[in-house]
Amino acid sequence: MDSIWSAVILSIVEGLTEFLPVSSTGHLIITGDLLNFTGEKASVFSVFIQLGAILAVVVLYWQRFWGLLRPRADQKFSGLRGIWLLFLTCIPACVMGLLFHDFIKAYLFTPATVAVALVVGAIMMIVVERRSFVVKSVTLDDMTPKLAFGIGCFQCLALWPGFSRSASTIMGGMILGAGRKLAAEYSFVAAVPIMVAATGYDMLKSIGLFTAADIPFLAVGFVGSFISALVAIKAFIALVGRVSLVPFAVYRLILAPLVFYFMVY
Repeated sequence: MDSIWSAVILSIVEGLTEFLPVSSTGHLIITGDLLNFTGEKASVFSVFIQLGAILAVVVLYWQRFWGLLRPRADQKFSGLRGIWLLFLTCIPACVMGLLFHDFIKAYLFTPATVAVALVVGAIMMIVVERRSFVVKSVTLDDMTPKLAFGIGCFQCLALWPGFSRSASTIMGGMILGAGRKLAAEYSFVAAVPIMVAATGYDMLKSIGLFTAADIPFLAVGFVGSFISALVAIKAFIALVGRVSLVPFAVYRLILAPLVFYFMVY
């Protein structure tokens, strides 16, 4: 595979962008193109390093995940109820992903489609921020089956590379009555099962592409995405109560034409 430095760069990009509403997949496609690291193997590597980012969420929210296995009386988001809520959130994207997996891989993983998705997502973020929504749920323990499933439906937008899973779930949560911080935190927690499923599916289909010589490259990507994701999540949670989605939308609107001009035109 490519140099270790490519793995370092890509892992940092993955970790910093996975849980921000800017699209990690879009940034990885753009970065990979700039590094001339493209093709089927590169796509699978981009999927694999998401495991490092997933582990960062598990580490930061370990008490919540442990509560799914050992329910607590003082937490409604625990035990079988918490697992059921996460399952409801995962259903829509899993079904859509399985139905359109080959189409998405074949036609949507390009700089041009990413640029369009960046713009569409940015416009939706600005529209959502200009609207006022009644907040009905403030903490994870306030989550309801209806809210969990609704967020899952919005998560389907993230199947379009460049749209952003984080953006789609945070916007969906806010529209459906979740507080801004809850929408962000549930976006992180709900990412774990859906990303594990998607990553596992891709890796099983493509495991034959890798050899023992690729292990150092994969290991660097995993560790790099884990560390950078820890930093990004902590920073975003600290900002989420004070900063709206608009700055991220502006960033996307600036990035999109640059991507289109330098990588597509």
